[in-house]
Amino acid sequence: MKTGSNSSKQLRSLLRSPACHWVGDGFPVRTLFAYPQLGAKLSPFLMLDYAGPTEFPATEKRLGVGEHPHRGFETVTIVYDGEIEHRDSSGGGGSIGPGDVQWMTAASGLVHEEFHGRNYARRGGKFEMVQLWINLPAKNKMNPPHYQGISDKHIPSVKLPNGEGRVRVIAGEFAGSTGPSKTFTPMSVLDIRLNCASKTILPVPDGWTTALVVLKGSARINHTHVINAAETAVFDRTGNTVCIDHAAHLTALLLCGEPIAEPIVGHGPFVMNSSEEIQQAIVDYQSGKMGHLS
Repeated sequence: MKTGSNSSKQLRSLLRSPACHWVGDGFPVRTLFAYPQLGAKLSPFLMLDYAGPTEFPATEKRLGVGEHPHRGFETVTIVYDGEIEHRDSSGGGGSIGPGDVQWMTAASGLVHEEFHGRNYARRGGKFEMVQLWINLPAKNKMNPPHYQGISDKHIPSVKLPNGEGRVRVIAGEFAGSTGPSKTFTPMSVLDIRLNCASKTILPVPDGWTTALVVLKGSARINHTHVINAAETAVFDRTGNTVCIDHAAHLTALLLCGEPIAEPIVGHGPFVMNSSEEIQQAIVDYQSGKMGHLS
């Protein structure tokens, strides 16, 4: 999509994460970025785990992660292949499959579990998903928890000109379409599919954090840098476009957000603004204030 007058954001850094680790027994993930090193640069985005692509055999066993807590941020799970069942202590939950999104606001705290969907597990097959952690501003970290289950049919899909590809608008706005996700700070989460040799110019807000997370295929940025699968391009905040001048079978997430200029202090499943708040989160979890799953 081409605009009139524009200033292309320049590539700041390229992140590579070839190492894979297991989360529970159901999610073989690569952490493509994480807040201990990059929290300030990528705010409001804290972390992104990319699970798969993997082929799971049929099984009756429940594969995934059992009951565990969160406080102070949101998790966004996007399924490309397979199925995930979620349940949390605030009453949220459901099953999501290809194209669906689960947007869980942990905020003041909850416990939840994530497993492969029962029907998917029984038949086996391809599994691929992303989980993105998004920070909350201090004023919202102790809000009540909330769950958004968003089906593929409710996510706008914008076709790009000349058959370049399409953009699914999960959150924020793109080309006049607004995503269904409710967010606490301004941001866009765009699921991009491109396969073209011509230039594609994507409008993004000046001053916002911007990152292109390549899941499959490749993209060439500003005629110089090639971004391959499981790599993340981090851009300068100055500029109002991202220029992809060549894309080969590209599946990527374009993340743009207004930075939260606050301290980030994390410990395991908790992300707050101070060590004292982390200690309180641990006490609250251990005392049962975040609830339990029956």
